[in-house]
Formats: sequence, C-alpha cells, structure tokens
Amino acid sequence: MGSRTVSELSFEQARRLATPQKLRRAIRSRHYTGPTAGLVPGYVQANLVVLPQELAEHFEQFCRRNAQACPLLEVTAPGDPHPRQSAPEADLRTDLPRYRVFRHGVQVAQALDISPWWREDLVAFLLGCSFTFERALVRAGLVPRHVELGCNVPMYRTNRPCQGAGPFQGPLVVSMRPYRPEQLEQVRQITACYPRMHGAPIHAGDPAALGIEDLARPDYGDPVPLREGEVPVFWACGVTPQAALEQVRCELAITHSPGCMFVTDWRDEEFYEPPA
Repeated sequence: MGSRTVSELSFEQARRLATPQKLRRAIRSRHYTGPTAGLVPGYVQANLVVLPQELAEHFEQFCRRNAQACPLLEVTAPGDPHPRQSAPEADLRTDLPRYRVFRHGVQVAQALDISPWWREDLVAFLLGCSFTFERALVRAGLVPRHVELGCNVPMYRTNRPCQGAGPFQGPLVVSMRPYRPEQLEQVRQITACYPRMHGAPIHAGDPAALGIEDLARPDYGDPVPLREGEVPVFWACGVTPQAALEQVRCELAITHSPGCMFVTDWRDEEFYEPPA
C-alpha cells in the first residue's frame, strides 16, 4: 500500500480488511479516512474523548454517573496515547479515520492525525458504541433503518438532564431507530444484553415525551423515515459527552468525528451479558 493515495482505498476495499490491526494500519497510513460502521464486523468500536488531566477526574465521574449514555471502556494514563487494554499496539493519535479538535468549545479543526495537538497532560477516554448491539439486531433480522439506508443514525438532544460532575453538565442525547410495536420486546431483549454498549432503549413512542419536536430534524446525524405502523425507539447515545463538552468550553478537547470510531481488538461477545 506504500504508493497508494489517501483516497484510493474505498469503503468496499476497507471491508475486505479482515482484522482490526489491518484496518488501523490502513487508517494510520491515511489510505482509509472514511466511516467505520460495517468494517471488521464482530469487533468492538469505541467513541473517543481526549481532555487535559485537570478535567479528567470530573469527566470520568460524569461518565460513571451517566453510564448508559457514556459507558466507560478504558481510560489511558496522562500523556499515553496507547490503549493498553483494548488494543495495546494501537495509537489513538493516528488510528481513527477522522477527529474533531475543539478550543474553548468551538471546533477549530477536523484532522486525520492529532499528533500536532498531543500533550503530556492529555487523557483519552474510550466509550462503548451502539455498533455492537446493531450487529446483533442485524443478525436477528431487525436491521436498523440507517444501516439499511447507508447513512448516520439520527440523534437528538432531549429534555432530560444528565447528572452533573464538576463543570460537566448537559442534556441526555438519544439515537433513534424505528420498529413496529410487535418487534419492540425482541429489540429490547437483544440490546439489553449489551449494557456497556448503551443497553436497552430508554423510550419508545411519542418523541415529545423527550422534548423532541421534529424527528425530521435531528441535532446530529441524518433523518430516517418512519414507515406506516412503526414507532420511534430511542437509546441513550454516546454523543451525550460531546454535548457536555460544548458547555464546558475547555481550552482543548478532541473527539472522534461522527461515524469514524476507534476499532478495538475486543470481540463483541466479550461484552454480551445475558439477563440473570
């Protein structure tokens, strides 16, 4: 791949990379810079948040107090870009396809490599991602609408406040997938088995109960249609900490770009927790 350009590796070509290590090498060399949904199926993908050490303790408390929206998978040591539990040979500065860089709450860059911003006081947080339970839904024949349409899941700010920690406050953000009423119990049972990947839905039915005025206008992601007889089903969403970060306005924060996740070496089944 040494002579290829950044744009030469298409999504279909990336799908043929069979292991997380091969995909991360393609990302690190910038031969692949696109979304990660659907790549190396069976392996856990994670949301990324990077903050200065002075805010890390409060952010970790925020995640633990709002665990369904912000399920903590791993926290790195200050200045260490290597996720030693989930993928020891990986580098969080280079191994995600795209990043968002914020200064004082304002996005100042979308980057392919965050090495220029990396500092010895930065702490990285990896959070659980709904891709794991979505693959379980697909296996059960309950394909989420955004997967069917090949777009991003719609996400909405709600009227439910998160439990705050230090400067971190903000609304719960939810993702939405439409299903028929007779499918709801199976959907709930499947997703509840992945509590560290957002778990079961928090609400189904009237979006106004969550303060959502218009499903056709998501705050993040892409709108998807509800077909006749379907109801919207809502899950706690990993964008929740990004909404909190916007309010904190810390001097530096880095996150993954939507849909461009960190692919770990963990298998989905390692996070399967059947009900007792």
